[in-house]
Amino acid sequence: MTNPEKTWRKSSYTAPDNNCVELAVSEAETMMRDSKDPEGGSVVVSASIWTSFLAYAKSDGFEF
Repeated sequence: MTNPEKTWRKSSYTAPDNNCVELAVSEAETMMRDSKDPEGGSVVVSASIWTSFLAYAKSDGFEF
């Protein structure tokens, strides 16, 4: 379900016609949802978990 108090945004790297993950960020938490299905629910993580995830991703922690 969409939370109307949150401001959802897509990455600036997303083309206007492409779907992607959207984020709603606050001081306490970050919410993520699929832009193709905004009513399909969201994943919520605490601000500290999101900060840790970003630090890991920026440090090339993911190997593909």
